[in-house]
Amino acid sequence: MNNKQSCLIDTSIILDDIENLFYIFHHVAKKIYISDIVIEELDKHKSLNNQNGFFAREFFRNIHYEDSEKLDLEPYDGDFFKQVCFCKNDVRIPLIFIYRKHYKSEIRDYSFNDTRIAEIVQDYGFILLSNDIALRTRLLARGIETQSLFRDRVEDPSKINFWNQFKLHKDNDIAILHQNSDFKKLSNWSLIEILEEDNTGSVTYLTGKKFYGIKQNANFELMDLDGIVEETQPYIRPINLEQKMLYGMLLHPKNFISVVTGSTGSGKTLIALQAGIYLVKKKIVDGIVYLRNTITANDKEAELGYRKGDEEQKLYYFMYPLYSAINFTITALQNQSLAKKIEYRGEANGLDKEYATEYFLQKHKIEVIDIAHARGITLSNKFVIFDEVQNASNATIKLIGTRIGENSRICFLGDWKQIDHPYLSKFRNGAVSLLQKALSCDEIAGIQLQQVIRSNVATFFEQNF
Repeated sequence: MNNKQSCLIDTSIILDDIENLFYIFHHVAKKIYISDIVIEELDKHKSLNNQNGFFAREFFRNIHYEDSEKLDLEPYDGDFFKQVCFCKNDVRIPLIFIYRKHYKSEIRDYSFNDTRIAEIVQDYGFILLSNDIALRTRLLARGIETQSLFRDRVEDPSKINFWNQFKLHKDNDIAILHQNSDFKKLSNWSLIEILEEDNTGSVTYLTGKKFYGIKQNANFELMDLDGIVEETQPYIRPINLEQKMLYGMLLHPKNFISVVTGSTGSGKTLIALQAGIYLVKKKIVDGIVYLRNTITANDKEAELGYRKGDEEQKLYYFMYPLYSAINFTITALQNQSLAKKIEYRGEANGLDKEYATEYFLQKHKIEVIDIAHARGITLSNKFVIFDEVQNASNATIKLIGTRIGENSRICFLGDWKQIDHPYLSKFRNGAVSLLQKALSCDEIAGIQLQQVIRSNVATFFEQNF
């Protein structure tokens, strides 16, 4: 929005990230209104033991009542206004609550709360701020103006590319790349491919020889990707250039934050697991922690409580990508030798966690943690894998990131096309936010995996649907 206007904010704005209030106050709205409907919905969320519950409690915790200033808006048909103040971090944000005694909408109406919100927006001519796509669609169909809070929106995530190609004559020292003007513009961890050139007389041609590496501290750092694989001997070897580069990046001694995206079958979890196992073997970290956002295509919120079983059994549903990678690794080990068959005896089973899988988890010090329990803990000296980051808001990323202690590394994995979160989209989610930051931030290493290793049937559906 170019000009600040009076805005009514929806529940989704607060549940998405309480920090949205600061952004709206400084950049979007001249007046911020909240209806009694939103207050009721927040009140229902405040008892939840998840991120939404935290933000709802944080909202009420920081509300302060004060003497109302004179408002320049006349109440409509018996509505009641109450000005309060959201005060946090020495910032005072005036909010105006609107209480309506009598709505024209009847409770039997479909999407009752949405209809009541539409009433208030129409009666006062507000702009509705909402990240709830369904609500916005209903109001837009009625000709009511709405806006999403487009913080960290990326218009075309597919165009985010970390690979950069340079040509260099074979007689030149590879170190002179740091003098190249285009190279200077790149951030740390940019992925570099160098094509070797040669010439015969005045004709220059490519020799076919290629070198790979990264930008590190303003210089080109050559990476012998095949040599890294040979030296470290992972249980499952990377099989293409992208996987080799990812594996090399995750093992780099200066890399503490990584973001990796790609479709199912690109090897994200499998390669991250191999890197973590090596770091544990070399005692660079004490163990591997696997976190996964517990949003699914059927669940509106990350609620484990509605599933059968105890917490560990409930988590199995969501940790299947990890168990799938582990069981794939176990099968490969069992095929290597009789000794490995004896060591990893039993059938690997991702959901039942029989002996082989359980033994593998214990041997390699792998534990799984529900993100709902991450608040208040510190993960020190660990290799942390946060999977399905595309279903995490920036607030969740901040929560997990601030839990990372000394000598720990974190690797965010996801597929920005697979969105199940009700308030996020493929243009705005945790995965694309991290990718965007990695393009310009020296602290984050990023890569998008384009090559998918899967069946012909799966590839058909990926390409055609």
